[in-house]
Amino acid sequence: MQEQDLLQANERIDQLYSQDVQIIQSNEVFSFSLDAVLLANFVPATKKTRLKVVDMCAGNGAVGLFLHSKIPSHFTEVEIQPRLADMAQRSVILNQLEEQYTVLNLDIADLYSKIDKDSVDIVLCNPPYFTDLPDSKKNPNEYLAIARHELKTNLDGVVSVMSGLLKTNGRGYMVHRPDRLTEIFDIFRKYRMAPKRIQFIHPKPGREANMVLIEAIRDGRPGGVRIIEPIVVADQQNEYTPQVKEMLYGK
Repeated sequence: MQEQDLLQANERIDQLYSQDVQIIQSNEVFSFSLDAVLLANFVPATKKTRLKVVDMCAGNGAVGLFLHSKIPSHFTEVEIQPRLADMAQRSVILNQLEEQYTVLNLDIADLYSKIDKDSVDIVLCNPPYFTDLPDSKKNPNEYLAIARHELKTNLDGVVSVMSGLLKTNGRGYMVHRPDRLTEIFDIFRKYRMAPKRIQFIHPKPGREANMVLIEAIRDGRPGGVRIIEPIVVADQQNEYTPQVKEMLYGK
């Protein structure tokens, strides 16, 4: 099948050169951004081929697809919005990864109907960052509003399902906002997820972190949290730092 045959109106193909992955995107809906690249970079590589990996709130499938060679196991991409799930499925076909990926157009609250509890090795999630408050300013584009605000799920729901899917000692990976870190830790504790590794992301030198990457272990021992070296995204001239350039374009 030709690349153009997989595209619908107002769609394009973007590429993450470092991972040799193409993603179908559209300005009309949610597109992956740097947080997806950072989350995929944060997840350790493995040679294991029989792991079960679930990418929740998958959008157009970017995070999971970026990990196709880093984790040579089976992925299930879960996305509630039909158009985004369809884009994810077509991106799987575009990259000829149909045997490695399954896409589910499903609310994560209904995920146990498709995937058994306590059966997954790794769960990834780039969830909506912002709470749904009455005075919250939301994007008029419904796709973007759902991706950014907790309209269809919330932090409690995400962590509950993450923990429920994971085996004992299974690992969850999340990107979120530092200003919700206390809440994240409280909810992790509620659902038996022990934070083990944290990395802060700073937009520029001298600026406060605006993203945080978290690795947590289901039923892990409390304590032993590692704060690893932070990532600075851009220099004072708004050029990506060498570290981020390598994530995007490779060496």
